[in-house]
Amino acid sequence: MISTSSISVLSVGLDDFGKDPWWVIGIKTLAVFVVLVLLTLFNIWFERRVVARMQHRIGPNVNGPFGLLQSLADGVKLALKEDLIPKAADKVVFVLAPVMAAIPAFVTFAVIPFGPEVRIPFTDTVTPLQLTDMPVAVLFVMAIASIGIYGIVLGGWSSGSTYSLLGGLRSSAQMISYEVAMGLALVAVFLWAGSLSTSEIVAAQSDVWFAFILLPSFLIYTVSMVGEVNRAPFDLPEAEGELVGGFHTEYSSLKFALFFLAEYINMATVSALAVTLFLGGWHAPFPISLWDAANTGWWPLLWFFGKLMLFIFFFIWLRGTLPRLRYDQFMAFGWKVLIPVALGWIVAVAFVRLLSTDSNIPQGTILVGVGVVAALFLVGSLVAEAVDRRRDRRTPEPEVAPTAAPGAYPVPPMPVGGPTRGPAAPLTFGEES
Repeated sequence: MISTSSISVLSVGLDDFGKDPWWVIGIKTLAVFVVLVLLTLFNIWFERRVVARMQHRIGPNVNGPFGLLQSLADGVKLALKEDLIPKAADKVVFVLAPVMAAIPAFVTFAVIPFGPEVRIPFTDTVTPLQLTDMPVAVLFVMAIASIGIYGIVLGGWSSGSTYSLLGGLRSSAQMISYEVAMGLALVAVFLWAGSLSTSEIVAAQSDVWFAFILLPSFLIYTVSMVGEVNRAPFDLPEAEGELVGGFHTEYSSLKFALFFLAEYINMATVSALAVTLFLGGWHAPFPISLWDAANTGWWPLLWFFGKLMLFIFFFIWLRGTLPRLRYDQFMAFGWKVLIPVALGWIVAVAFVRLLSTDSNIPQGTILVGVGVVAALFLVGSLVAEAVDRRRDRRTPEPEVAPTAAPGAYPVPPMPVGGPTRGPAAPLTFGEES
């Protein structure tokens, strides 16, 4: 029998996975599913309460204590609504699209580490608080998350609606743009940790979190993850002011609920990945880390979900604060700012890794300095772009006289000052003007 103190000093590695009996795998799978569903219900309530607070409203407070059962009531209401399928829709794809969006959202949590090795209560079985791990776990998360985009794209295409089709096309272009930036931001993490395994990346942050050492990667990933999950101010595939409801305009009942569920679980997925790769995973924050038992037993589960809820609050804060971007601004920001900065940062990280092997200067000291410069450049480019847009809005565009097509009736140019507001001249008939 292994004592609790000996468990705390064991480091979780790739060799610790694949040895669990079938019933432990079943318990872990069920626990991940239940936690994600309950977390979604809580996040919906949490978002409505926080946004209500920001807007000086009350928010849900009737159903259950503090209104906590409001999300459950909304789910029951969605299930009881009439399920409609448009006449022009491709029925098979229309039905499968919400499923394709929801299932990958659950699968990605299979490689997220929630804590170290623990003993299952009332048994002698010791197992990591993680369903499984693999040498390319982070690439697995990004690959599965990309499959979820197909559900959105096919849902918009199969609806037979122009608005839904435009929402699906926007989602595909948005995924391509911001997944490139997100992947480039994670390359620096792989270079520094020397692994793509989530458990080994968490172990590499036992002393210093990568959010401090790899600050530009953290900032780029934070912006990219908001665009990746279609959340405000990057919720352009479902912009209600332009596309009615976007890709899910024609959906109702449980099919719409699956899209809704997928969005909130994806929000938790990218947040959990950010916690794992940049905020030390389940490691306790300072000064709690000074406590000897902080990273033992079931306590790391509390630190992990605490960090996760900070990112959820960040998502909600953005929604209640920032207006939606124009689509051209959003795409230009991804291709002209995030991707070039991410490429330059990868070169800097690789150079520092090479330089530090031949000098006595600590790697972290060099990289923090380079990271601060890169972060300042990223923020400066955002400010410069905002100033340019404001200058463009203030500068009046020169008026160009309309040109008539060959054979068409000539149209006289409008006056520079615009149409006059004075009384109209009387009409005369039978006289030449």
